[in-house]
Amino acid sequence: MTAHDIAPGVVRLPLAPRASINAFLLGDVLVDAGTRHDGKKLLRALRGREVRSHALTHVHPDHQGATHAVCSALGLPLAVAEGEAAAMEAGEQAGSASPTVPARFMRAVAGGPGHPVARTLREGDEVGGFTVVRTPGHSPDHVAYWRESDRVLIAGDALRNMSYATLGPGFALPYDGFNFDQDAVVASARRLVELRPRVAAFGHGAPMDGDAFARAAERLL
Repeated sequence: MTAHDIAPGVVRLPLAPRASINAFLLGDVLVDAGTRHDGKKLLRALRGREVRSHALTHVHPDHQGATHAVCSALGLPLAVAEGEAAAMEAGEQAGSASPTVPARFMRAVAGGPGHPVARTLREGDEVGGFTVVRTPGHSPDHVAYWRESDRVLIAGDALRNMSYATLGPGFALPYDGFNFDQDAVVASARRLVELRPRVAAFGHGAPMDGDAFARAAERLL
């Protein structure tokens, strides 16, 4: 794994080929943790780095899969959005729109076991120098992370920059088969677009600069 600095104090950790699954370091906070198979890879990538806590954008198996392993190995407290903390502790997926597609997805990407939540996140909380922004829709209480000072956005799965068909670039809303509330997905995406980020990073796909993000958002929304 090759770590990529995408902004001051912000490191992208690609956990799968072609940036198809990403985790991030926001200062000393690890955001997201890939699938259950990514624990050893993440721990190697974090070796020599100061990591004091772990936070999630949402409790889906490709984001919380290695959470228990990494938190246990490094003794990290876990922060999760208030509305998804119970699912995290139970080792369950937070919300689903379809009873079949997410179940197949869960088996394929291997969600991780539950882990105790030390801190529940709400709108406006601070994590690693970023502000928590509620962006429900893809999951019941999905959150993004926003740093106003230099307009850096960690969007999680509220938006993506990856085609599921090719794994190449493709700015889009999350696939509706995996979404909890499609109307909320659109509203949350619009909210993030209105922030006018200078750098936007995603759970799936490569980061975008502000101009590319604005052009793609205008076409999409």
